[in-house]
Amino acid sequence: MILAGDIGGTKTNLGLFEERNGSLALLTDQRYTSHEHKGLEEVVGDFLKSAAVKVTAAGFGIAGPVLQNRVEATNLPWIVDGLSLAKFLGLGRVALLNDLQATAYGVGVLGPEDLETIASGAASLESTRAVIAAGTGLGEAILFWDGKRHLAMASEAGHADFAPHTDQQVELWRFLKARHEFVFTELILAGRGFQRVHEFLNPAVRHPGFDGGDPDPAPEITRQGLSGECPVCAATLDFWVEMYGSEAGNLALRAVARGGIYVAGGIAVKILPKLKEGRFVSAARHKEKTGGFSLQSVPIHVVLDEKCPLKGAAYAAWKGL
Repeated sequence: MILAGDIGGTKTNLGLFEERNGSLALLTDQRYTSHEHKGLEEVVGDFLKSAAVKVTAAGFGIAGPVLQNRVEATNLPWIVDGLSLAKFLGLGRVALLNDLQATAYGVGVLGPEDLETIASGAASLESTRAVIAAGTGLGEAILFWDGKRHLAMASEAGHADFAPHTDQQVELWRFLKARHEFVFTELILAGRGFQRVHEFLNPAVRHPGFDGGDPDPAPEITRQGLSGECPVCAATLDFWVEMYGSEAGNLALRAVARGGIYVAGGIAVKILPKLKEGRFVSAARHKEKTGGFSLQSVPIHVVLDEKCPLKGAAYAAWKGL
């Protein structure tokens, strides 16, 4: 029995998988609110107490860099130690992965029904794929072909500098630079980024949660942006989607992602109608021309299965990655 986890700043999803006919089947899963618990071992203990099964392998995708089999979670006051967790589970080892590594491995096991293609293209199956996911934070990973199979490489690209390339984006950079020491990409392309963009476009229009309380204003901004109820929210969503597409294109260029761009994360599913309008694709493909590689031929897919990272963590544990 394989235990898998998808751990983020907002939620922690755990699941149990078993091998069936050469693939993994999800038997049961449960969602926890991350900040309501002291650490991963507490959540795992609660999840397993009602499951009369013996765990034989375990893998966890965690938002944060994995260093020496240990993770200090991003956007969450947890430290996950692989050796301690393996001992807790009675295993020789557990697979600790960056959450986008897990998502990338999950992309490799999804079926066509789990994807929405928003831009067609001629993908090379034995080529690198780019995976980007905006949620509580911004994650990016590369699924590279090693000659036999795809392997996932993590990154901390969400904390790299934001690169404006239009006059409006330059003004946004200046607006943020006046308030933050670093203007990094995740400052914009994550849940809280919607409020920052909204305040840049029109600081006079306010919504609940803008002053640091609950609820999180991002869902309300995206809801009113999609419906058109609030013109500033609609403009925020359009501007945000344009910058998200541009960053996806940057990642694809850096990785020479002939195998496609995969847009994962909870935000993508919630704003799928906007992603399909064309603004995202246009921004992703509007790059300097290079000889022999063009983003015009790279397909772009939105991952519809929100259990993708969980499935990827289970796959990594199954394969001993």
